Amino acid sequence: MRKRLLCLLLALALPFGLTACNEEPAADPNAAQTEPEPTPEPPQPDPAEVYVDSLTLEQQVAQLFFARCPDLNAVELAAQYDIGGYILFGRDFENQTPDSLRETLASYQQAAATPMLIGVDEEGGTVVRVSAYPAFRASRFQSPQALFAEGGLERIQSDTEEKDTLLASLGINVNLAPVCDVSTSPADFINARAFGQDAQSTSNYVRTVVEQMNADGMGMVLKHFPGYGSNADTHTGIAQDDRPLEQFRSSDFLPFAAGIEAGAQAILVCHNIVSCMDDTLPASLSPAVHKVLREELGFDGVVMTDDLVMQAITDYTGDADAAVLAVQAGNDMLISSDFITQYNAVLTAVQDGTISENTIRDAAVRVLRWKIQLGLIES
Repeated sequence: MRKRLLCLLLALALPFGLTACNEEPAADPNAAQTEPEPTPEPPQPDPAEVYVDSLTLEQQVAQLFFARCPDLNAVELAAQYDIGGYILFGRDFENQTPDSLRETLASYQQAAATPMLIGVDEEGGTVVRVSAYPAFRASRFQSPQALFAEGGLERIQSDTEEKDTLLASLGINVNLAPVCDVSTSPADFINARAFGQDAQSTSNYVRTVVEQMNADGMGMVLKHFPGYGSNADTHTGIAQDDRPLEQFRSSDFLPFAAGIEAGAQAILVCHNIVSCMDDTLPASLSPAVHKVLREELGFDGVVMTDDLVMQAITDYTGDADAAVLAVQAGNDMLISSDFITQYNAVLTAVQDGTISENTIRDAAVRVLRWKIQLGLIES
């Protein structure tokens, strides 16, 4: 009787907010559920930065050079300086066979502390270093214009794939192509090397080549920023380009933008003096031109000079000064046929404070990032 009375009293009390004996309050289904916040994962280090920080200053400076492969002591030079890469020219293929060349290039890689970029200009048509020799291919690779006339962009794509396969089989990992210059006049110096059509058609060509080279794992270099136009040959002297900036934006920049969008890894800057951007310095030595490439076109890959011993540069300044100006302008790599002179000039400029160590490090990081992308260095 007492127990029944107690339960009755408890039942009457519940509407007034009291709870039954030793029972927990019922959970409110509308109450917000608070979950512990996940612990954020620490940011992963950039493999390229980690690698560069393991190099000495001297090695970092050497990584900035895409040097013309010397005809003597190339193995010893690669071992002594840890050079960023070698560019091969016709003499490097003359009197060679595919087997002997593979052995030669492998010896460079074995000598270098850091895997090297091994590059070549195998554009097709008038500029071929490999297929000029029957030992490597029965006929020369055709020009982009001839290929397109033969079979449109599909023929361009298949030709690019064949080039990539041949170069990779020899130990070459970079083709300094495609030519992105817009030229529709056969009278232009650059026309025979260009696609030969308007900006939009040239953009489609560049996109096709870059996408295929990326698929094949072959390094590419878009050239010759900001666009060669109808200028004279800078191998033999200074060229002045007085076209308005709007013409570059509406035409010359478009193939480069298409290549960047397609995943281009490197861009080569020409030696023309482009007055609408910098009326004093050749483009390759101009911070203003590099700012346009980085900021307006948004390119964050490797930027390199054309060869710093071309006459457009030697007429303007000496070899050593050119190399220092090139680094100060924002180039990550310097193409050089006078490596030792220019390497020593850049190293001295860092040591005396003319160039900051951070500038060298940033450029070397981009170079190493490219090498990782190409599979030369494990990430």
